[in-house]
Amino acid sequence: MAVYFQKREVVVPGQLLAEGRYRASFGTYDDDGKIFSSMVGLAELRGNTVKVVALEGAYIPKEGDLVIGVIDVVAGNNWKVDIGGPYGASLHANNALRRPYSDDISEYMDIGDAISAEIIAFDRNSGPFLGMKGRGLRVLTDGMILNVSPAKIPRIIGRRGSMINMINDHLKIQTIVGQNGRIWIRAPNTEILRLAIKAFRTIEEQAHTSKLTDRISSMLVEELEMIEPSVDQEPEEIEKASEPEPEAELEPEPEPEPEPESKPDSEPEPEPEPEPEPAPDVEEVEAEKEKEIEEPKEEVSEE
Repeated sequence: MAVYFQKREVVVPGQLLAEGRYRASFGTYDDDGKIFSSMVGLAELRGNTVKVVALEGAYIPKEGDLVIGVIDVVAGNNWKVDIGGPYGASLHANNALRRPYSDDISEYMDIGDAISAEIIAFDRNSGPFLGMKGRGLRVLTDGMILNVSPAKIPRIIGRRGSMINMINDHLKIQTIVGQNGRIWIRAPNTEILRLAIKAFRTIEEQAHTSKLTDRISSMLVEELEMIEPSVDQEPEEIEKASEPEPEAELEPEPEPEPEPESKPDSEPEPEPEPEPEPAPDVEEVEAEKEKEIEEPKEEVSEE
């Protein structure tokens, strides 16, 4: 038993990869106990299985694949779905809807709708058949679809979902990764969406390199620190943060009440006139005079 390649080494068609008790897998073929590469890609050994991950190439459907498609024809009880690559897919209403359903199936999904579906059968003559009764298979709304090389999808997903889960956790986004090279992304804002696209494009370009997950994680942390305001803030909190807070010790002064126009502030108020004294009684005045005359007479007589 012998292996003739290094881990994730780039190999070419016809290159001898291993011989002995090894099993050929995707991207390889067995010739008299020797395993050769059938494409340009990265050679991998998992257990006793040898496989090659293609660096480029069209999507070839396989049963069980999760794909993202766009409906382009509605005919009778079938939808014709574009899943990319050389094969057009077919989705029957029985494999997507519960009975009873309307005769006009365009009420449920129409031309232009994006869907996530599973390949339940594949015939090279008639193309793949899709199903939408599994978990998470649905019409995709409120997001965007990013097209990448189908050969890079295993690297974008990562081993046991390590890469895609790391990106989702950092950016707080929702994604569905189709084996046909389409990624559905729903992000909270435009800046996060652009950062997600940058991450996926970087993985696509550097899929053949090692320690890629750590580098993408570091890139996301640095980019998130540069985004202002913080992505953790809700829209209402962001709006409040942009407004200056009023000083607590200052209270608005009450507005003075307007005074009547007939009494301006510059004109002093007139003083009240004194009340006239009552006229003296004539009889009292004469009695006072007589009394004054009598008193001096008495004083003279005493002397």
